[in-house]
Amino acid sequence: MSILIRDAEARDEQQWRTLWQGYTDFYETIVPPDITAHTWTRILDPTALLFCRVAEVDGAVAGFTVNVLHECSWASDPVCYLEDLFVDPAIRGQGIGRALIEDLVARGKAQGWSGLYWHTRTGNPARKLYDEFIPADDFVRYRLEL
Repeated sequence: MSILIRDAEARDEQQWRTLWQGYTDFYETIVPPDITAHTWTRILDPTALLFCRVAEVDGAVAGFTVNVLHECSWASDPVCYLEDLFVDPAIRGQGIGRALIEDLVARGKAQGWSGLYWHTRTGNPARKLYDEFIPADDFVRYRLEL
C-alpha cells in the first residue's frame, strides 16, 4: 500500500466530507452544514491559517488532518495545532495516521515551526499511536463556548 500525503484539493471535497462525517460521528457531535461548508472553503483558501493534509491511498482519500498554524506567546516561531485527524476505519492500522503526523512534523521542521500539538479524548484508542510521538502532558483543557 502506497500512502501519498498532500494538500487537500477541490476534487477531494466529497471524500473529505464522508470522512468528516465519520470524524464527527466518532466524537458524537454535530457540526452544522454551514460550518462544514465554511471549513472546506477555508481549507482551499491559500491565505487561511487553517489547512488540510490528506492521505491518499490507491487514488482515494483515506484520512486527513485539519490544522491551524498560529503565533504564540511562548515562542517567536509559529506553532501548529493539529485540530482534527481521522482515518477511514476500514483501513486503520496500516500506518496512515502515523504518516499524517509524520508529514506535519517534517513540514514543521522545514518551515521553522516552534512546535506541533493536539489533544484527544482520554479513551481514544489512537492514543497508543500518539504516545509513540510524545507522552501526554498533564494539562487540563477548559472549553467555554461563546
